[in-house]
Amino acid sequence: MNNQELKDKVLQVLENNKVGTLASVKNNRPHSRYMTFFNEELTLYTPTSKDTHKAEEIDENPYVHILIGYEGEGFGDAYLEIEGKAEIKEDESLKKQHWNDYMENWFQGPEDPNYIILKITPEQIRLMNKGDTTPQTLEL
Repeated sequence: MNNQELKDKVLQVLENNKVGTLASVKNNRPHSRYMTFFNEELTLYTPTSKDTHKAEEIDENPYVHILIGYEGEGFGDAYLEIEGKAEIKEDESLKKQHWNDYMENWFQGPEDPNYIILKITPEQIRLMNKGDTTPQTLEL
């Protein structure tokens, strides 16, 4: 499959799956948690609180690993392994863009100073478990 076909399959996995794991580094060890991801092309965004371990961890080491897409059916469930660099964003327009009413359980609204967005810029994306031709690495 050529790079454009691979990119289309990667984007399809991202469009069809919003929850995945985000791993950062804590005390030189991986620390993973489930997160909700929104994508714009290949850039991922996830909302969180400024007062979380992940924000501290990303301040110390911005490199993260994401698994997203596995649906639990077994071999053949396409999923992605994404290595990337995370940035903490407090841009008001970005916070409003990714705001959902379910976040009212944790934040007072999109203007809440504790509400931040993690922007993850992929450095490598691998499509996994999609037939005999995977894994395949998307050229970025």
